[in-house]
Amino acid sequence: MIGIIGAMRIEVDRILERIEGPVKRVESGIEYISGRLMGVDVVASKCGIGKVNAAACAQTMALIFKPELILNTGVAGSLSPELGVGDIAVGTDVVQHDVDTTALGDPPGMVSTVNLIHFPLDRDAREAILRAAEALPGIRAVPARIASGDQFVAASARKKEIVRLFGAGACEMEAGAVAQICHLNGIRCAVLRAISDGGDEGAHLTYAEFLPLAAKNSAELALEFMARMSGA
Repeated sequence: MIGIIGAMRIEVDRILERIEGPVKRVESGIEYISGRLMGVDVVASKCGIGKVNAAACAQTMALIFKPELILNTGVAGSLSPELGVGDIAVGTDVVQHDVDTTALGDPPGMVSTVNLIHFPLDRDAREAILRAAEALPGIRAVPARIASGDQFVAASARKKEIVRLFGAGACEMEAGAVAQICHLNGIRCAVLRAISDGGDEGAHLTYAEFLPLAAKNSAELALEFMARMSGA
């Protein structure tokens, strides 16, 4: 069983429409659709924007459907000149850039209780995603650290600070929560995020223009990854 989570409908529509024998279940206001995708048992969900929504979705998915791997897919802002609009950041690990207990002596991004800054992502899944990208014309995938936070980054100063503190290549609003829940439950986790904007003062305009392209690219790569898992 593979779990797939995206924040917005546009990020998961192409995936949901390919699920065969879909069965819908609603828990805590979040809809989960299970069935077969490319010959693999899956459950997919639109979690909603932000870390709390993502955590609620991932934890419920973990408890009810017991996936072996959860893939978080969707769009992100670029923090790196290596990642342009439409390119895909494939997560090496995830940090939560908005967690700040430095006043208590902790390093930036330290998540209390689990006491981690860098949440690990599954290496085998990452390498498989990168190989899958090579088969898709016009799609370029790059391994990168993902920075999550409950903030749409749209300021050059904030972007530079995230890069300075964490060395991340892309920023978004859910992967950190998904990775933390996977860590707590012993579930493998992978993240792929297509770039929709540059995380700077023009991000809101670029995002509006390129969201459809980025969402399409991330979904196509997720589907190619699933096809390769099943040998389809």
